[in-house]
Amino acid sequence: MKAIVFGAGGFIGHHLVNRLKKEGYRVTGVDLKHPPFSPSEADEFILADLRQEKNVKEILSTGADELYQLAADMGGAGYIFTGENDANVMHNSALINLNTVYHCIKFNIKKVFFSSSACVYPAYNQADPDNPVCSEDSAYPAQPDSEYGWEKLFSERLYLSFQRNYGLNVRIARFHNIFGPECEWQGGREKAPAALCRKVALARNGEEIEVWGSGAQTRSFLYIDECIEGVRRMMLSNFTGPLNIGSEEMVTINQLAQMIIQISGKNLRIVNMPGPVGVMGRKSDNRLISEVLGWKPSQSLLQGVELTYRWVEGQVAYSQHNSTKRI
Repeated sequence: MKAIVFGAGGFIGHHLVNRLKKEGYRVTGVDLKHPPFSPSEADEFILADLRQEKNVKEILSTGADELYQLAADMGGAGYIFTGENDANVMHNSALINLNTVYHCIKFNIKKVFFSSSACVYPAYNQADPDNPVCSEDSAYPAQPDSEYGWEKLFSERLYLSFQRNYGLNVRIARFHNIFGPECEWQGGREKAPAALCRKVALARNGEEIEVWGSGAQTRSFLYIDECIEGVRRMMLSNFTGPLNIGSEEMVTINQLAQMIIQISGKNLRIVNMPGPVGVMGRKSDNRLISEVLGWKPSQSLLQGVELTYRWVEGQVAYSQHNSTKRI
């Protein structure tokens, strides 16, 4: 079996490539960059800009049993919710998906996975931090809280349209806050778990860490291994989707920060400050995935956060050591 992974240099794509290799696939990874923390296990890794149609055409012309389209212009709250990157987020991701669907049909790619996002869900259903509504059928009437969410919703409809009109065999999943080792942990595109792990790792005992917003906003977070398991199970099923892949264990951002502090063993204070936060409440609704796949994520948040904190802690120590050496 041959698989192509678009976005193979990114966090989820890199882990997916490794999983596919373990299952015996021949894998071609594609991205603008190589994975930053460990070498890709892909049989072939192509550095290419998927916004350029000629690149997508050339890559897909070789054929594949499965294509995983994870490439997108994205990041955490500091990147998505400031409004400063809206045009690039919509333009870049839309171009990638428009190029992808067209050439999937042209070159008869047998099965395509598209990674959508929980950001497609309406802001009006996520105003209550204690009772967010994120069932798959609640995406309409549409009112995502960001242009990133609007582009993902458009692209869901794009893939489904090509399924209806041209027979493209599609699987669509909506990811809910995926985290784990080898995620972005600095630079502005990192998400809340990694950002908080970095802040805690950098802080000295007795100091404080900053948390954007009131800290009462809620989220559920899914460890990377369970995300990849959900993707593979969905691809092996006959269910098109969209389908939530996320955890039902919801915490406030302050609770997440306190969990990381406890793992670190440090005595730190949380200081809430103004900053981009997105919706007030969000967690995965896993009723449908349980029904159609007979499976749903079950790992505790604490287990995943501890593994992630230890990895980020190591990255921080390595970075500081190299900085000291340069001085």
